[in-house]
Amino acid sequence: MYDLEDHYWWFVGRRNLAIGLLRKYAPSARRVLDLGCGTGVVLRELSGWSEPVGLDMSSLALGFCSERGLKRLIQGDGQALPLASNSVDAIIGLDIFEHIPDDNRAFQEALRVLKPGGTLVLSVPAFMSLWGPHDVALMHFRRYRLGQLRSQLLGLGFQGVRFSYSVFFLFPLVVIVRFFEKRRKGDAKANLVPVPKWMNSILIGLQNMEAGLIKLLGLPWGSSVIAVVRKK
Repeated sequence: MYDLEDHYWWFVGRRNLAIGLLRKYAPSARRVLDLGCGTGVVLRELSGWSEPVGLDMSSLALGFCSERGLKRLIQGDGQALPLASNSVDAIIGLDIFEHIPDDNRAFQEALRVLKPGGTLVLSVPAFMSLWGPHDVALMHFRRYRLGQLRSQLLGLGFQGVRFSYSVFFLFPLVVIVRFFEKRRKGDAKANLVPVPKWMNSILIGLQNMEAGLIKLLGLPWGSSVIAVVRKK
């Protein structure tokens, strides 16, 4: 992740989409929690306009964040956030909730630490039919459907703002890749298909175009689900 996050199209596209939605729906947010901050690229970009705090359960991940010069870092578990109730303006959680055994508890914790009116922006992988070695290698517990995620979040007391699938245009290619992955023998491995620089740039442009659409309407399919919800 540390080697790829800065430039690989999937990371860049996901980051641009999520931060764009956060800026649109929580423009005045100052204290932002990057839940599952990984190696710190999102946290670094949030630092340009807010006062973000990065939380991850991995000391290795937080070490990479420190290498980027990031300071406000906490080691902790999404199921028991070491933060006061009503203490953050917004939370961004990119592909983290599928790693948490009790995602319901993690959503409740996010709700607890958000200030009233605070915003949660999250992404998770979509469709259990795409489950394969990639998910096993990354230690996922589940993939989601949009309707399931919406019902889960609203049932806990969040107010819905925006729900959509993402990686919409490339979804047929993702389905083909995952089909062949499932038939590959050997140990489970995470699979980020290498692409030349020119194609990487085109894919980033395609994802940015998709991000513009998601700000206006929900897309009907994709390999990820994106959600924006608020604490009432």
